[in-house]
Amino acid sequence: MSTTRLEAFSDGVFAIAITLLVLDIHVPDPSNTADLARELGAQWPSYVAYAVSFLTIGIIWINHHAMIRRLKAVDHGILVLNLLVLLFVGLLPFTTALMAAYLKEGQGDHLASAIYAGSFLLMSIAFASLNRHILFRKANLMAEPMDEGRRRMIIVRGVAGLVPYLLATILAVISSYATLAICGAIALFYALPFASASESSPAET
Repeated sequence: MSTTRLEAFSDGVFAIAITLLVLDIHVPDPSNTADLARELGAQWPSYVAYAVSFLTIGIIWINHHAMIRRLKAVDHGILVLNLLVLLFVGLLPFTTALMAAYLKEGQGDHLASAIYAGSFLLMSIAFASLNRHILFRKANLMAEPMDEGRRRMIIVRGVAGLVPYLLATILAVISSYATLAICGAIALFYALPFASASESSPAET
């Protein structure tokens, strides 16, 4: 199969997931709102969680494009692993809403933040697995040959976020705010040009 259908389907899932994120941000009811600024400010967990998840999905989309661009064709194994990546991408609107809803609550916030960071961790593991499968097991399907050193560099850079996501998931037991901060820091790091995929850099993720 050519890569066109895989990219088209994947782009649809990314677009839907990134759009659903904003549905957790609600307009205060005018009939029950005495202070609009206060009501809007009270929703800050939704704003922060939205920004972190939006940026993360956007970065995954960029790197997914770079990954699939290396291929001239795809096989069954690549399709299955790609579906696994999309499974966790599609879950992010739910985990984002869960995190935002429970962040300031006295109970459930630790579990909610652990699920939130855990969903990022699982998505990253699935993405790294697909990337490794393409670079090392299906090198014959790549559009252009790539030396082993460059392939290893791509993998190393791609898995750099796994440990911080694992740490964020574990720290959820102690502080939901620390978990959110770590997830945000990872998103900001991968948003930097040297940490994300590019057309011209050989050190793609």
